[in-house]
Amino acid sequence: MSIWKKPFDLNSLNHSRKNTLVETLGILITEFGDDYMTASMPVEPRTHQPMGILHGGASVVLAETVGSIAANMAVDEQHYCVGLDINANHLKSVSSGLVYATCKPIHLGRTTQVWDIPLVNDMGKPTCISRLTMAVLKKNP
Repeated sequence: MSIWKKPFDLNSLNHSRKNTLVETLGILITEFGDDYMTASMPVEPRTHQPMGILHGGASVVLAETVGSIAANMAVDEQHYCVGLDINANHLKSVSSGLVYATCKPIHLGRTTQVWDIPLVNDMGKPTCISRLTMAVLKKNP
């Protein structure tokens, strides 16, 4: 059974990134299923830290991006979601290629959501694990 409450496709999700940090870092939503969403980000100089490896902050941006988009697709039209808290444990460095973040809900509540977001490299090896907590807010009429 699908968790999504709004209609979407990959084109519409990726179009909304125009003129944002998401576009600047090259983040793309690449896949979704009934209860997950995946995004990719290139590992290259614009996402590197000075030592030539993926910047931890870029990993967090990727995790928060895919989690925030998923959270907002998992609420009805009268609600929206904003980030409350994110944490990340960096497990393995990456210097090139792509990293992928796949989010799945741990909790989809009336006022909060919690998302589990592991990141992996091109070979499917874990690079980072993140947990994102979102506030569910009512839109003003």
